[in-house]
Amino acid sequence: MADLKAAFESAVANSKNLSERPDNGTLLKIYGLYKQSTAGDNTEKKPGFGDMVGRAKWDAWNGLKGTSSDDAMQQYIDLIGSLS
Repeated sequence: MADLKAAFESAVANSKNLSERPDNGTLLKIYGLYKQSTAGDNTEKKPGFGDMVGRAKWDAWNGLKGTSSDDAMQQYIDLIGSLS
């Protein structure tokens, strides 16, 4: 568990130094996996129609509902590794 958490924190740091900016779909996946890893299932209210960015982020996170924190961390690590 400690190794996974350390690898996750390293991936988070690496995500800020990617050679090029990922496309929006990938950024939303990164966001959703990060939120699922750190906060668990989404329990927040869905943003209104006027907040399109907020809704996209909410949907990306909510789509991972039921994914364990450890699984989300591993997926995050793998995704950042594939982008580096």
